[in-house]
Parts: sequence; structure tokens; C-alpha cells
Amino acid sequence: MLRRYTSLLGLLIFLVLYFPTTAQEPTDPLQDFRDKAQSSPASVSADFPVQYHSPAPSSVQPEYVGPYQFMKSGVVDVETLSVTLPLFRGQMASGETVWYIITDTSSAGKASEMGINFSPKLANADVGIAVRPALLNVDGSVTFERGTVDFSPERVVIPGEPPNSFPPVQFQPGAVGDVFYSPLMKIGSVIYNAPIVAFGGEADSINFCGGDVDYTRVHDNVTAICPVNNTVTLRLASGFSFSRPVLYISTDSNDEMAAGLEGAIFAPALQDIAVSANGGFKAVESLYTFVNGPTGVGNPQRQGLTSVLNGEGGALNVLGGVPTLSTEYSPLWAVTPAVWTQEAIDQGYRSRLTDEFQILGFAVQGWLVGPNDEIFGYSGVIVNCSLVYRLL
Repeated sequence: MLRRYTSLLGLLIFLVLYFPTTAQEPTDPLQDFRDKAQSSPASVSADFPVQYHSPAPSSVQPEYVGPYQFMKSGVVDVETLSVTLPLFRGQMASGETVWYIITDTSSAGKASEMGINFSPKLANADVGIAVRPALLNVDGSVTFERGTVDFSPERVVIPGEPPNSFPPVQFQPGAVGDVFYSPLMKIGSVIYNAPIVAFGGEADSINFCGGDVDYTRVHDNVTAICPVNNTVTLRLASGFSFSRPVLYISTDSNDEMAAGLEGAIFAPALQDIAVSANGGFKAVESLYTFVNGPTGVGNPQRQGLTSVLNGEGGALNVLGGVPTLSTEYSPLWAVTPAVWTQEAIDQGYRSRLTDEFQILGFAVQGWLVGPNDEIFGYSGVIVNCSLVYRLL
């Protein structure tokens, strides 16, 4: 039994040690993972290789424990925390070239056909200018009516003075959409999540098949882009949903600070989407991020935005419903910032939380509040994060 679950333990150790989308990344965390995961002290038990010797239960039933890939269109590399996805070429009605990916859709049939995530909630996002009209051409390409992105700005995130690293004293997203830009597009009656990863250039101007990407031309979370192969590779971020570790890509936000922190595009048109809607017509799902979670490299309880700006790793956000665990999944996440109260810190209650209901329980008891002692709840910030992989 112990041998069967050794690889899952290894994945959890890996999750703790290495997280992308950080302000400053730790030194060689993969080697640290290998050193710590490949052997255990004799005083504990025998040495077990990091392998899974039997089929994972999730291979029989996706809801069961074990690894599961949500986005079948991609090739996931858990070692490097990256995913390689199909790269699509389209154009604006005004003629500019658009390079984009497709990660989610409001159509169950299209989700199955394309190997992407099904999100019925996306149908509720078609408000104001939050969804870009698009036309499917006879050659299979897509023409977008509106919404452009400028990838030329330099991404800037300057932390505050420790221990108050968050909020940053200066921030600038590395990609900025115009007032009409949203990652969502609508073809016919179907809505797709189609974030732009490069804009305005021909294939030879974004030909970074081997990496060494020019981020004035492409999305800040791209690690390689290869138009000749119609592929693009993006970093994966780590988080939790109902205590299951998950991996996702972060592409867009309606907030400039969040876009800067995530390496995402500032997408103003997403501001038309309400984070709280009456009558059950919500387009979003809940995401919780911790402002002042535990810090320290190597701290197994580490979590939150202060830790990110300290250069210790990713935020380890807690997501609400994801595919296989809930019917509420949406790639549009309404951010609830959580602040540990000083009393909770003094009592020793501050720790890493990994489950939505666990977080809500701490909030009800008064141990978690909003920023500046505000009421715990939605901030109005939306981030576009598509689920790719579940580690357990």
C-alpha cells in the first residue's frame, strides 16, 4: 500500500517545493525535489522509488483519488510544470494577425470534441462587451470583430518593504488589452475561452520553438511558441480545490495589479462581468488568495501573496469547484482576498488552508477578514485561469 502511493507523496512534495508565476523563483527547486523525494531515512522505512505501481483510481473513475488531466488537448509536463497546447491563428476584422489558444467552452459537445473544459457558466458571461463576436471562416480560421492586445510593456512588480511586501509599491502588467479586449469569444451561440498569446506579428516574428521567448511579442506565461508546429507551451500555476492539488494556466485579469502578479493580460472588458449575480446566472466561481499567509522558504505551511512577493514561491490559491469535483466550474474566478487577523496569528491558527469550506469556517469564526479589516468577501477582481491537471 505504501509503495502504491509513493508517487502521490512525491507529487505533493514537488507541489510544495516549486511553484511558477512568482516574483522571484527559488534556486533549482527541481534538484531540491529530486534530493528529497528519491530516498527516505532508514529510520523511517526502506527506500522507495517515486513510481506508481498500479493504475491510479482516477483512471477508473475521474472523481477518485489520483492524477487526472482535465484539458485533454494539451501535453502536460509535471516535471517542469508546463503544458503544451494547440496554437490557433486568426485575424482581426481590421487585418491584424491573432495567435490564440482555446481552453474552455459553454458547449459540452465542443468540449468533448476539442479536448477542452466544459463550463456551462460561460453562457452567463455574455453581457456588455465581455464576449468578443467572432466569425468562423470557410477555411476554418476565425475573424475577431474587436479586442486587441499590446504585449510590448515590460512587466513590473516591485514588492513593498518586508515584512509588508504586499501590496507591491509599483506594478505594471506585461500585456495590456484595449477597452474591448476579453479572452472570451462567441461563434454562433457557443462561447469559448480563447486567450490571445501573441498579436500583430507573422509566424517568423514569434518563432521561439526552443524557448528564449521575447516577451515584448508574446504572453508572459509562454515558455515556448512554435507556429510551424502550431503549438505553444505555457507555465502552470499550482493551487488547491477541496484539498486536491491542481494545476492551471493564468492568462487574463480585469485588474492591473492581479495581471501584473500573475503575468497575465489586463483585460478591461472582463469588468462587465458581475462577480455576484441574482437568479443563479453567475459566470464566475470563487477563488481565495491569502494576503498575509505563512512565509518562509521551506516552510510546509507557506502560502499567500506576501510569500509571493518575498520570492518564496506561488500563492497556492484555493479554488472552488473544478471539473470532476463540482458542476460549478468556470475559468473566470472571482477573487476573495483573505487576511489573517492578528489574534489568529497570536493564537497560532495561521496555516496553509486548502479547502473552500475550511476557509469559510475560519471566516465565520472571525479569524479571516478582508483587507483593511473589511468584511470577508469578493473583491471585484476576476482572473481567467483554466484548469489543466489534478495531481490527486
